[in-house]
Amino acid sequence: MLKSLWNDETGVILSAELVLIGTILVIGMIVGLVELQCAVVAELSDLSSAIGNLDQSYQVSGMASFKQDGRTKARTYGASYNDFADACDCDSNMMLVCNDPGETQK
Repeated sequence: MLKSLWNDETGVILSAELVLIGTILVIGMIVGLVELQCAVVAELSDLSSAIGNLDQSYQVSGMASFKQDGRTKARTYGASYNDFADACDCDSNMMLVCNDPGETQK
């Protein structure tokens, strides 16, 4: 009985079939990983555009305190900063390489 079971080839998978199945699986995995990479790059580009759109400008007004006779007791001066758009901010075409002259001269 053991010898007949050992010699039975019903349902056997040949090595050529295994190579074909393995090839199909590898090609499908490569296509899936390429699509995953494209999706990750697109999302990171959206995130970088969102960060580039943040306006970091601020303005703080100063304060002064005066004595009874009108002289200044204490004073703080105001401060401000204006954020201007950089070369690669708000890049709508999702260009990954910045053509900033400062970057190309390195």
